[in-house]
Amino acid sequence: MTTDPIGGHDGPYAAPILVAEQRVLPEWIDYNGHMNVGYYGLAFDRAIDQLFDQQLGNGEAFVRAAEQGLFVLQSSIQFLRELKQGKSFSVRFQLIDHDHKRIHFWAEIQAEGQICATQEVLAMNVDHASKCATPFPGWLQARLAQMQADHNALARPAQLGAKIGIRRG
Repeated sequence: MTTDPIGGHDGPYAAPILVAEQRVLPEWIDYNGHMNVGYYGLAFDRAIDQLFDQQLGNGEAFVRAAEQGLFVLQSSIQFLRELKQGKSFSVRFQLIDHDHKRIHFWAEIQAEGQICATQEVLAMNVDHASKCATPFPGWLQARLAQMQADHNALARPAQLGAKIGIRRG
């Protein structure tokens, strides 16, 4: 078992980080003629996996080798614009906060310069054997601190921490 990084780099990190483009696949389209809500989650997940692999070094290869990785504690997606079959989109990532074993981030799906969906996530690093929270390795804590420093100048998203409910009057 290793807890060394597998990929990624020590920064500096773009603010925000733009993750490689994806395209809406035909099987992602529902009976309303647009991307089904479940596939927005998949699109965000694919982008975050790519970010962890290419930027931080705590992606799938690391998780398998170290037997620890992020488990999502809470996630909220807001759907702002439809995505149709074949549409290209990218995902922008912003680190909101972190500590020695948790990460709070914001992501946006964008197409043609417009935000189509947002996702806010709180996740915790978990040891796979014990299923208990465990601190990030020191190198990952350092990389997250660098990313946080690089992202601190970004404005907080207006929808951050948004409540759900029917708005009246």
